[in-house]
Amino acid sequence: MKFHVILGKKQIVLASLVVILSIAVYLNYTFAGVDGYDLIAQAESSDSVNYGEAQMTGASVADEYFTTARLDRKKARDEAVETLAAALRDADLSDDEREIATSKALAVSQQIESENKIETLVKAKGFTECLAFVDDDSVRVVVQTEGLDSEQAAQIKNIILEETDVAVENISVGEIGAQTESTVES
Repeated sequence: MKFHVILGKKQIVLASLVVILSIAVYLNYTFAGVDGYDLIAQAESSDSVNYGEAQMTGASVADEYFTTARLDRKKARDEAVETLAAALRDADLSDDEREIATSKALAVSQQIESENKIETLVKAKGFTECLAFVDDDSVRVVVQTEGLDSEQAAQIKNIILEETDVAVENISVGEIGAQTESTVES
C-alpha cells in the first residue's frame, strides 16, 4: 500500500490545525478559571450583574429648557396635524372647508420645515443649541450662549428673513445661558 497517498499534505495540515485549536481551547479554559461551561447557570447569574449606577450628568438649565421646549413643540405640532388629518378624513366637509384644512396642513408643514432650516443654519453659525418657533405672523428663536451681541442677533435675524416671509418687527431673538435666561429683542 502507498502510505503517502493515504496521509497527504492536506490531512497533515488539517490534523495540525485541530491540535492547535485544541491547545487554544485548553489554554483559554485554564486561564479563564471557569469550572464548567454551564450556559444556564451563567444566564441566571448574569441577571444579577451590576453594570454601574445611574448618575446625574450635570444637565444645565439650558439643556432642560431645550429638551422640554422641543417636546412641547412636537406635542403641539402632532396634535395640530392629527386634528387636520381628522378634518380631512371627514366625509361631510364641503369643498371650501376641505381646501381650508388642506392649506392649514400645508402651512404647518412649511412651518416645521422653516424651523428645522433656521435651527440648522443658526447652529452652523457656532451656537451650541437653537430652537425656533415659527407661527403665521411671527418667529421666535432662542439660542444657548453666554452673551448674545448685536452682530450675532443680526446674523440670526438675517437667517430668519431669508427663510420666512415674516416682518422684521415680528422677529424675536433670545438667549439662554447655562444658568440664566434673558431675551434680546431685535
